[in-house]
Amino acid sequence: MGSEVIIIPIIFGVLFGLYYLFISARNKERLALIEKGADASIFFSNKRGSHGTSKILILNLALLSMGIGAGIFFGGLFHEVLGMSEEIAFPGSIFFMAGAGLLSGFFMTKRLVTKD
Repeated sequence: MGSEVIIIPIIFGVLFGLYYLFISARNKERLALIEKGADASIFFSNKRGSHGTSKILILNLALLSMGIGAGIFFGGLFHEVLGMSEEIAFPGSIFFMAGAGLLSGFFMTKRLVTKD
């Protein structure tokens, strides 16, 4: 029972540590650019090409979740129709279809970036 009490603060500590490292590294990078005479407006530009990273993230998450859903569907088909073992059909098809979704997301993102 004691391990559950310890794991939660460790998870939050790791998340806080990663956030702190991100903020401190970003601050050091900005200070180094300012010392070299870079324009401060580069820190506030919201334009990253003609597309944002949120669109790419949403595209990849949507394709990943569609791949997981298709994997569950195909796993059920493999189990019921083909008579495969449930322990093999579901994880195998879920991971395969999730990987296919991420791969298609990679190619769609690459095409989106090169088009713009």
